Amino acid sequence: FSPSVLGTKEHWDAAYERELQTFQDIGDTGEIWFGEESMVRIITWLEKHKVPLDSSVLDIGTGNGVLLVELAKSGYMNLTGIDYSPSAIQLSEKVREKEGMSNIKLKVEDFLAPSAELSGFDICIDKGTFDAISLDPSDAAGKRKLYVGSLGRVLKPQGFFLITSCNWTKEELLNEFREGFEILEELPTPKFCFGGRIGNSVTALVFQRK
Repeated sequence: FSPSVLGTKEHWDAAYERELQTFQDIGDTGEIWFGEESMVRIITWLEKHKVPLDSSVLDIGTGNGVLLVELAKSGYMNLTGIDYSPSAIQLSEKVREKEGMSNIKLKVEDFLAPSAELSGFDICIDKGTFDAISLDPSDAAGKRKLYVGSLGRVLKPQGFFLITSCNWTKEELLNEFREGFEILEELPTPKFCFGGRIGNSVTALVFQRK
């Protein structure tokens, strides 16, 4: 990928400072990455596979925390969201407060250098964070390797990793996560047709840690 400001912390700090201000002004929670359907897709999978409601869930790069709120509304009780942008965590705290979801834990954490207490999760979810890391102007390939290493540390053996991406194909993601993870399922995403060829603009996969 071409390096982009979308891969920099400065960009996301500024973006979430704007969203935080907007939320304070008019109560708008801001953008939902990949739309509402992406959250429905994740929750549907968890429910279909009867994932216990007390399973520990980590939202990697939680942003405004709306996914965690939806998980809480669906009955999930052990929810943690992290983001390396303090403004994102401030925003997600305000969204949590507005929705009255006091059981959601939120922390400023850089997933590429996670603290020791960030471990033992049953489920990790990523909607766009791996995409953003892949656009980092400084050593994106090295940072992707750090990401995979961090995931192996924070996710329990046999734990599930649900990733939604608009930059990577299924085959590419299988290659990126080949060490320590196996594919369980590809989730259905909207299809588009261009020049007679059908493709997906979004890829959603479920991996299991070996």
